[in-house]
Amino acid sequence: MIRTFYLIFTILVVTLVGCDGKKLESTKADPALTLKTDEDKLSYGVGLNIGSGLVQQGLPGINTEAIFQGIRDSIDGAEPMVDQKELEEVLGRLRDREQAKLTAIMEENAAKGSAFLTENGAREGVVTTESGLQYEVMTKGDGATPNLESVVKTHYHGTLIDGTVFDSSVDRGEPTQFAVNQVIPGWTEALQLMTVGSKWRIYVPSELAYGEMSPGPAIPPNSTLIFDVELLEILDQSKEKASE
Repeated sequence: MIRTFYLIFTILVVTLVGCDGKKLESTKADPALTLKTDEDKLSYGVGLNIGSGLVQQGLPGINTEAIFQGIRDSIDGAEPMVDQKELEEVLGRLRDREQAKLTAIMEENAAKGSAFLTENGAREGVVTTESGLQYEVMTKGDGATPNLESVVKTHYHGTLIDGTVFDSSVDRGEPTQFAVNQVIPGWTEALQLMTVGSKWRIYVPSELAYGEMSPGPAIPPNSTLIFDVELLEILDQSKEKASE
């Protein structure tokens, strides 16, 4: 595992040139530092991109002074302050600690999502399907209904159950298009029930969304998702299903 860590570290140094540098907390530029030569600038760039990579990796409790000392000791051939065995133990403890935090977040989100769906499903106008997907019709369209392989154009606005917006074609001002079978299961199911011109609010249980996987910081694991979805058009007319 320690070798993997160092491999990632090395890759970051070599490949992250051009990444946007994020400032690490409690660090300030040394007023005495000047970058006169190409070697100076390259050295600074390596450090800048190491820092960016560490931030992007989400490593907990970054101590920049310790990082600098480790680099200096390595370059100078000094005796390491921490040996390989202890580093492996540290990485194991940090891994276990972060996994425990993740597990707690997952359990909390699952419980909140379940409670929300139970309450939401009791509201008038909310339909719960066999899979657990919930929806309510905001606007009823009179067009065709897509099938599993149709390509559709939609407008959507996605939030977490606390109202936090994580994605919105409405906010971007541009509809999006995709195949019905290339989105999360909750969307795939809902779209095959909608007609062109319809606008629904769908409530997607985590198991019909991303489950325990987090597609990004905006959507934590085991999140129940809410979407306002407007079905604008079926682009692949050869595969459209006639509305009943």
